[in-house]
Amino acid sequence: MGGTHIRAAVVLDDGSRLALARGRTPVVEGPKAILDACEAALRQVMGKVPADVRSAILGIGISSPGPVDPWRGVVVETPNMGPDFLDVPIADELGDRFHLPAFLDRDTNVAALGEMAFGAARDCADFIYITVSTGVGGAIVSEGRIFHGPDGTAGELGHTPVSMEGVCGCGGVGHLEAFLGGLAMARTAQVAVADGASLFLTARAAQKGIAAIEARDIAEGEDAGDEACRAIMERGRRAFAVACVGFVDALNPTRIVVGGAISDAQGERLLGPARAEVATTAFRTPRNRVKIVHAELGADVGLAGGYPLVIARLGDPAWRGGRAIPLSANG
Repeated sequence: MGGTHIRAAVVLDDGSRLALARGRTPVVEGPKAILDACEAALRQVMGKVPADVRSAILGIGISSPGPVDPWRGVVVETPNMGPDFLDVPIADELGDRFHLPAFLDRDTNVAALGEMAFGAARDCADFIYITVSTGVGGAIVSEGRIFHGPDGTAGELGHTPVSMEGVCGCGGVGHLEAFLGGLAMARTAQVAVADGASLFLTARAAQKGIAAIEARDIAEGEDAGDEACRAIMERGRRAFAVACVGFVDALNPTRIVVGGAISDAQGERLLGPARAEVATTAFRTPRNRVKIVHAELGADVGLAGGYPLVIARLGDPAWRGGRAIPLSANG
């Protein structure tokens, strides 16, 4: 479930996605309409698979923008789903409609589960997943489990500070997303057009409108030799490399798995400098272990991750009744 599209599939135990359905998210119509659209997508895919597959379905895995409460299956608040999409018990709602157990997690966490089960993190118990697209998201997997933190919000790696300047979409200063996220780069490009700093972007803005400038235009400008576009992209790549050093030193991952539309388009332009920076400046022991690799599952990663999400949580009451409050060190 996303702010633009709702997608559904029946996922087999080898990660195969059957009977894919996709539709627009009716954000302006409110939470009930969004839940109804989720139900419609699920019924559509269930209706397209053979009866034996349909009867073998074990549960519903739900991927949503955060923040979420994964233990209660509640979407706490997610701005791109409209102002009324607050404290929505989506797992209970969809579980009741289909008489199946349903489990929820933040979209990046579900993606990490997908990559661990079927993609670039197979056989890897300690890794970081990062997605670089419109924004920059992340997930932390430790000893084969998603690290949620006490409130379920751990893993927001895009909001790691890498600078003392640069305003992020969340309002924070210096966050990785402020330099590498597609929306943030588009805002920087619009300033470059207004200042007359980029002939390429000025011409592109004349064609499509300045508000329609996006990260793809900046990347194309860099390839065309535009210095302002190169500076924007290089600043993003540098911020990513610096952040990766921090992730390696702080979390000691075996892998950093990087996905998302911008990462897919940049490829080694993004990952190569990060590997070099880690090899040069991270602590010796964790840098000798870590590998920075491309994600493998593409746009379907959130659907693939629905399978391990369900399997890992079936039969565990913590994931439907709410997590017990951990005791402090002082009792």
